[in-house]
Order: sequence, then C-alpha cells, then structure tokens
Amino acid sequence: MIQAAEIGATAIGKTFGQFTALADITLTIARGEFLTLLGPSGSGKTTFLMVLSGFEAPTTGRLTLDGRDMTDQPPEARGFGMVFQGYALFPHLTVEENIAFPLKVQRRSPAQIRTRVAEMVEMVGLGGHGHKLPSGLSGGQQQRVALARALAYEPPVLLLDEPFSALDKNLRGQMQDEMRRIHRETGTTFVFVTHDQEEALALSSRIAIFERGRLQQLAPPREVYERPANRFVAEFLGDINILPVAGGKIEGRPVILPGTGNAGDLAIRPEYMGLSVTEPAEGNALPARLTDLTYLGAETRLTLLTAGGVPLILHHPTNSLPDGLAPGASVWAGWAPARGFLL
Repeated sequence: MIQAAEIGATAIGKTFGQFTALADITLTIARGEFLTLLGPSGSGKTTFLMVLSGFEAPTTGRLTLDGRDMTDQPPEARGFGMVFQGYALFPHLTVEENIAFPLKVQRRSPAQIRTRVAEMVEMVGLGGHGHKLPSGLSGGQQQRVALARALAYEPPVLLLDEPFSALDKNLRGQMQDEMRRIHRETGTTFVFVTHDQEEALALSSRIAIFERGRLQQLAPPREVYERPANRFVAEFLGDINILPVAGGKIEGRPVILPGTGNAGDLAIRPEYMGLSVTEPAEGNALPARLTDLTYLGAETRLTLLTAGGVPLILHHPTNSLPDGLAPGASVWAGWAPARGFLL
C-alpha cells in the first residue's frame, strides 16, 4: 500500500492583481483521506488545488507535507500524482507506454516497469487494452489510463481536477465506483475537485465547500448536507426549504423548533417534509397549495406555495401519493421538529 501523506494549509491566500482568488484558507488534509473541494465556478477550489500542486504559488500563507514546509517547492519536488480534466494522455503512446512513462522518468528497471504497469492495468480494469492507443479507447477508458499513470509511481498524494466532467451520467457513476475502490486499494491521499454535489457526497470522507475564495465549511458529507454551517452551504447542496421564523412562529402558526432559538431561518430538506390532505396530528405543519407535480419514477417532486407565499419542494414516494392529487389542491406540508435546523 502507498505511503500516504498529510497536507497542512495555513492562512493560504492567492491574488491575481486586484482579484482575490483565495482568502485565509486553513485546513489539514489527513493522511489517506478522500477530500473533495466543492463549490460553484469561480469559488477558488481549482486555484487551491493548483496551489497544492505547486503550479501556482500562494500570495500568503504556508503549506506543509507531513510537517515539512513545502510552500516554495516546485511541482516535481512534491512528487504528487495529478489527473487533469482533459486526461492529458500522450496520443502516440499505447496504454502501457503511457502508464510506464513516469516510471521511466524515475529510471526504474525494465523489469520493475513491466511488473508495475501490469499491476496498474489490472487495477483500473483495462486488461486486454494495454496495446491500444488512446484514440482507440472510450472516454471512460482514457480516464482509467490517466488514473493508472498518476498512481503508477506510488505518489503520497493524488490531485484530481474535475476528472469526470466530460463523461455521461451513467459512465460517471461507474467511474465513481471505480474511484472509491482504487482509493481503498491504494490508501493514498486523494484531493478531488468537482462542482457536482452528488459526486462529492458519494465519494468523500470530507468535503471542503468554497465560495468566493473562502472556505465555508469542512466536514463529512452527511454533516454538510444535514447540518450546513450557513445559508450558502444549505442552498448549494441540493434542494432545501427555508422558512422565516419570528417569535417561535412561521406565518403566524406556532412551531416546535430545534435547540433554544425562536427566530431566524428554519431549513428543512425536501425528503424530510411530508404531504397530507388534512392537518397532521403531530409535528409541525403549514397549509399550502400544490402548484406542480413532476413524476421521477419511484419518487415525485412536488412544488407547493404556503399561505404566506413561500415556495416549498417535497420529495414524495410515488406509490403513496394521495389519490386524485392535482395542481391547485389544498394540502398540508409537515415535518418532524428534529428534521429542521435554524440557520
């Protein structure tokens, strides 16, 4: 198993002229973890990855690798693996030759290279394709070659810059499964950039959420989804319903709130809200009008409007929808008090 490394970032800042791309980023990437950098376009996640790699120098701050300062080290001195968005394979080299390239740079013996290349071809599921050129491979297969090449020389850290962005949905799902397996088998530290929330939730041991160059939250997937640190994180990670609370009431109706607060914005994920045609006997509920239904197979997405004009989204199992439900119907949106959280 690869000897994974720990990375420390302290007060990292990066400016381009008058533009601040990163501001005071401080975090520790644990040895062997799968950390995903997530955020919208322009949030700073790719810039931070480039700073980690050494392709961009930070304007301020300090980077360490296993406790040793690497702030001013060039990329080649860090020894990290890198998988780019566009694969960056050598088109004139075969699969095996692409994977062997970094091993030749390291001047490993021909026997060592043959053994390691064979191991990597099998690890990424490309047995029987080693003789092919990249042009003879599918997009998913090319991505596997890029992964194998980056991992062949056993780097302590693997950096991945939106590697699945060019793949279709089904292929992305397959590659996510492969990525989890490869991370588990190699044990190296993965730092992965994506703007796809579902991908981040599925792959990561922790997620670092960026917005306007600042780190908004760093936590395991379930925590960032169910207990977001602020409104930006709550709204960025999937659908969410946000209801203004004043004096322990929403739209004049008393509600049971989590914790000790009685004012602010109450956030509830759509899957934790229920629909009924009569007022529920337990929990919190608001009267609303159904405005639309979207059939999604096993689940139906419902859009509602409360009496006070707040839009709501509910995810409801299709097989248990009330009979005859149609837009314009008067309904109740209910939720268990523990499922909401005040922002």
